[in-house]
Amino acid sequence: MIGMATKAGKTVSGEFMTEKAVKGGKALLVIVAEDASENTKKKFQNMCTYYKVPYYILGRKEQLGHSMGKEIRATLAVTDSGFKTAIEKQLNK
Repeated sequence: MIGMATKAGKTVSGEFMTEKAVKGGKALLVIVAEDASENTKKKFQNMCTYYKVPYYILGRKEQLGHSMGKEIRATLAVTDSGFKTAIEKQLNK
């Protein structure tokens, strides 16, 4: 599902772009890799809580990057409500 969202241009990745999407109100869902630094996880946990964006700590950097068809990624944000709903359904199974 993340790959489809990426192909549709409905995701952003990397710390800078994910942070920009959250603060700009475009991010509807954030995923942070389990093996991201503690500092990165804490930063996005606090930011997503403040901006009321659901976030998940999930997978490894390689898995996140691979799911997007890219190299390693520590963070990604979904910017489309349809993809957000579909991804959350998968995550909450």
